Amino acid sequence: MIGRSTTSRRSGRRAVLLGVAALGLGILSGCGAISILPPPPQLYTLTPKSTFDPNLPHVSWQLLIEQPVAAAGLDTVRVPLSQSPMTLDYYAGVAWTDRAPSMVQRLLIESFENSGRIISVGRESIGLRGDFLLQTELREFQVEQWDADAPPRVRVRLGIKLVEMPDRSIIAGNAFEAVVPAASEGFADVISAFDTALGTVLKDVVAWTLTTGQSRVAGEPRSL
Repeated sequence: MIGRSTTSRRSGRRAVLLGVAALGLGILSGCGAISILPPPPQLYTLTPKSTFDPNLPHVSWQLLIEQPVAAAGLDTVRVPLSQSPMTLDYYAGVAWTDRAPSMVQRLLIESFENSGRIISVGRESIGLRGDFLLQTELREFQVEQWDADAPPRVRVRLGIKLVEMPDRSIIAGNAFEAVVPAASEGFADVISAFDTALGTVLKDVVAWTLTTGQSRVAGEPRSL
């Protein structure tokens, strides 16, 4: 009698466990039809500059580029939308392929390379040595729609300082900004305006850096 009772209790527990497992599988199966996770965002990136003034100087020095510093609201993969001068929101369902400062650093490097005017350019990192260092600050990088009756515009502003190595003395500084209206509120037009605005800034940064650095090497007066 004792043996049969123990076996019966074990069989009962096994039945309960199997029932719970079956219920769990049923719940999971039911959840498979209705997703509880939001869809992944659509990813976007921007392009480097590839056309430059043919009169830009060819330089033999090497350049390192720091990752831009940025306020927390811009240091993100989210695409910022400013609906008033005092607010910052973000587009839903879309994102950059990388954090904005990292993306801008990569596009700066590629733009310098595309110019064909510099011997070497790369990210600042341990083990790399350069003649100059470009310090950057991403000050504006957002869509602005302050007027509900007008299409949005994109504002990009980059502050830069050219630092002479190895003593790390600042020899010049500047800031470049571009504001480009989007053709419509459609996100494809917004991204196109973003690409145009950033491309304008990238072109200006490359031209200024090459000219200023070469003037320094040639012993000409500094451009502050």
